[in-house]
Formats: sequence, structure tokens, C-alpha cells
Amino acid sequence: MSVVPGNVETDTQPPMSVPLRHFVVALGFLVAAVVASEFTGEPSEPLAHVHLLLAGWVCITIMGAMTQFVPVWSGTELHSRRLATAQLWLVTAGLAGFAGSLLTDRYDLLPYAGGFMLTGFWTFVYNVGRTLATARPLDVTERHFALALAYFLVLTVLGLSLAVGFTRPLFYDSPVARGDVVATHATLAVFGAVLTTVFGALYQLATMFTQTELHGIDSSLRTVEEVGYPVGVVALAVGRLFGNVSLARVGGVLVVGSVLCVAVILARKLTETSVEWTPMLSRYAVAAGAMAVWAILTLPAWVADPLARDATFGAPGARTLLLFGVVGFVVFGTLYHVVPFIVWVHRYSDRLGFEPVPMIDDLYDDRIAAADFVALVVGIGVLAAADLLEAADAQSVPRFGVDAAGAFVLVGSLAFATNLLLVLRRHGPQSLPAVLVGGRVGNGDAAGDDGGDAGDTLSSGGEP
Repeated sequence: MSVVPGNVETDTQPPMSVPLRHFVVALGFLVAAVVASEFTGEPSEPLAHVHLLLAGWVCITIMGAMTQFVPVWSGTELHSRRLATAQLWLVTAGLAGFAGSLLTDRYDLLPYAGGFMLTGFWTFVYNVGRTLATARPLDVTERHFALALAYFLVLTVLGLSLAVGFTRPLFYDSPVARGDVVATHATLAVFGAVLTTVFGALYQLATMFTQTELHGIDSSLRTVEEVGYPVGVVALAVGRLFGNVSLARVGGVLVVGSVLCVAVILARKLTETSVEWTPMLSRYAVAAGAMAVWAILTLPAWVADPLARDATFGAPGARTLLLFGVVGFVVFGTLYHVVPFIVWVHRYSDRLGFEPVPMIDDLYDDRIAAADFVALVVGIGVLAAADLLEAADAQSVPRFGVDAAGAFVLVGSLAFATNLLLVLRRHGPQSLPAVLVGGRVGNGDAAGDDGGDAGDTLSSGGEP
């Protein structure tokens, strides 16, 4: 069976449908983002594509994962199930409206959609923040999550101001230009909220599922990252907001160095593991390599000009490498364990020892997992190379090659989503519609799990 943590408290987890509905909605946004990237063009649609990918797929996945694992890792109860449900639908409605307004040129609706997103993300921050507040002392993962919540608060305020700025001269005679606010918003979103969450989760997951521990140089690298990374993100964001090249340069160097530290730690854990190689670990290996390549390419670019518009996400042309190669493959790998694990705990853990039960890795289809891995590695690899070559004014990848790579990414994303949805359909105690709207589930979850609040008895799936 896939490696299962033995030191987490599954009695404190929320009902199964709470995190899973986040993951199902996020998968929908992933497919929508890839389709939008393939079939739409200039000028506003790329903005819709980026928000569908980051706010939709990545951030909603983060919301679901934190809602599930903060109570489990911290041994505390989720503050409110109602808020966990509200946060999802507020963000979903806001993001759908935001992307739809961009795609239909209804810019007057953007502030309203942005307001829904801000309310949803702030609800998430409040709910998880109140949950984290009951955990003391905070470990390295919890400290990263707390920082990520703070980034969410700031970046959503900037995002709403940008949405309002589409129709009103909000930045006219302002001490900061709209373009600087855009760069700051992107910095806090990607390097603040998203990568801080990713790094925090990897400290827990990379050691847990490789059955290794941090030792030797790992501890020193973690200390460098834990101090240098938040300082670097804030310095880079503030430097970009006020056009301070020196401050942004210092922040950029700290961010790059910290990313390289995490890449080395992750690579060391993967090489030290003696457990069977799983889809989770293979995707983490891609992410570790992408982190190292991104850091090596980005350092000279940010030392030269960290304020350059084409260097917002790192070296010019490195956006695909960062968003898909690093963030994307961490999310792909994590979901390949998290979704089957949650389903297994709720469906099969109470039967263990009484009757034959499947292993966690038996819940998904190995052939589909292998196929989506190959498709995504090839597709994203070609797209990342094409972006880097174009930015370097080198011989570019032929257009048919880029189109074929995009098709590979689309097929891989669809296969990935299908594989996880099949886990829910074949093994979940609820139907997919019931997961989305709430309903009766097995193994002790009460009907209408959205009605519970802080202080209610949470479901116990049993510890595997």
C-alpha cells in the first residue's frame, strides 16, 4: 500500500465532501484554464486563463487541502464547516464571473466578481486562521500556512483594486502606477500565497511519503528558506510596488536562493527514499528539477532588472516553467495521493482487518496515471522550452510543435482529472453530485455535513 502517515489524527478531519468538493471544482477550473489557453487569444483572454489556472485550480486546491489537513496535522477541529462551504462557492462564483466578464468584454462587472472572490478568500483565511490559532506551537508547515494566509489577505485587496481600475481611474494621480500594482499582485499571489503553501506542504509530505527525515544540510537549508523566503517575497513585492530596484533585487536574490534550497531538500528526500515509486513522487521529482532550472535561469535576470515586466515570474519566458513545472507538478503529485487517501479513509479504513480492502494506490488507474504523466511532461516541457527560446530571441519552436504541445497538456489534464474523478465514482461513498452539494455519506458522516459548525463532533474515518 502507498505510504500512510501513522502520526496524524484523522478523528479531527472534516467530512469527506468538504475537501473533495474543493478538489472537484478545482479540476474543472484546470480544464477550463487549459482550454482557454488553447482556444483564446489577445488581449484580455490571457488574463482570464491565468486566473482560471491560479485562482481556480491552484488556489481552490489549496483551500481544500488546508481545510482538510490543518485539522489533521494540528490535531484540532475545523473552526466552521459552514464557512468551508461558503468560501468555495463565493470564490467559484466570483472567478466564473471574473473570467466571463473578461472573455465577453464586460469590464463593468469585474468589480462585482472581484468582490465575491475577495469575500470567499477572506472567509477561507478567517476559517483556517481560527483553526490554526488553536494549534500551539506551530511547526514549520503551520508557520508557512499562516504566512500564506496573510499573503491572501493583501493580494486580494490589490486584486479588487485592479478590477475596479478597469472602469474607473483608480490609479490616476496615485503614487503607484497600475502596472506596478499588477506586478505586486502577481508577486504576492505566486511567490507569496501559492509557493509559500507549496513549500510548507512539501516539508510535511516529502518526508512523510518518502519515509525520510530532514538531516545534515537539510536543516540548514530549511532555516535559510524559512527566514530568507518571506523576507525576500516582501522585499520583492514592495520594491516592485514603489519601483525600488535595489530593494526588489535583494528580495529577488533571497527568493531564488530559497527556491533552490527547497529544490535541494526535495531532491535529497527523493533520492533517499526506499519506498515504492508512486505517481506522487514521480511528479515531485519533476517539480524539484523545474525549481532548480527556474532558479538558475532567474538569478541573473532578477539581478539585472527585477522590475522588468517580462520578468515578473522569473527569467523572461520562465512563466510556464514556474506555474506548470513547479506549482503544477506539485499539485498533480499531491492530489494523486490526497484524493485516494481521503476516499480510502472514509470508505475502507473501518473494514481493515475484517475483510479484504484495496490499497490506496489501487483506487486510481495506473495506466491513466502513466499516460497523463508522459503527456504533461512532454507538453509542458515543449511549451516551457518554446517560451524560453522566444524570450531569448533564439530559433523558436515551430508553430505546429507548440500547438501539439498544447494538445498534449490538454489531453494530460483531462486524463488526470478523469482518473481522480473515477476514484470518487468507483470508491467514494457519495456520488459526484452529492460531493458537490452535500449529502449523506458513509462511515459516520452525518447527512447535510454543511450544517455542522465549530464544536460539532467531526466524523471519524479511523486511522489506517
